[in-house]
Amino acid sequence: MRTTTILLSLATMTLWSCSQEAAPSPRPAPTSAKQDSAPPPLDPDNIVSIAIGSKDHTTLVAALKAANYVTSVANPGPLTVFAPTDAAFGKLPAGTVEGLVKPERQADLKEILKYHVAPAVYEAPALQAMDGKELAMANGKKVAIRVVDGKLRINDATVIASIRASNGVVHVVDGVLLPKAN
Repeated sequence: MRTTTILLSLATMTLWSCSQEAAPSPRPAPTSAKQDSAPPPLDPDNIVSIAIGSKDHTTLVAALKAANYVTSVANPGPLTVFAPTDAAFGKLPAGTVEGLVKPERQADLKEILKYHVAPAVYEAPALQAMDGKELAMANGKKVAIRVVDGKLRINDATVIASIRASNGVVHVVDGVLLPKAN
């Protein structure tokens, strides 16, 4: 149950931010970072609502706020979000997260967040059927999909849970997906 809540929370936050980038919102742009940090009223089964309610996705939620993506991610989808847990962020080199949430690194943070979202719904069985292939992400880059010892892997991260949300699907992952530099 806790894994499901975590997955839903991460997926909601990531999908919400990336989907808004793919489809413009009819709402006016936020006037300040503070305004964007509070999400609008959401469907409780939406990816963002789930992420906000998860105790294991506080880093992802903080990253979405720092990137001014909270309001932008309130999109109906459909989206697939690969949502790293707080423990996944903890595997990054010391100071990485703290550096990325600084205002001057907002563009880099947005790029990483978009790399966790695909602009369509891919349930786990569909991803497993794509073993050995690549999947295009919201930032235009691709992730590698593999099945290793029966476990679904996205790049070097393992999918540990999957949760269907009202605007897509969230796959909780045990690693942060980092796009390769150009």
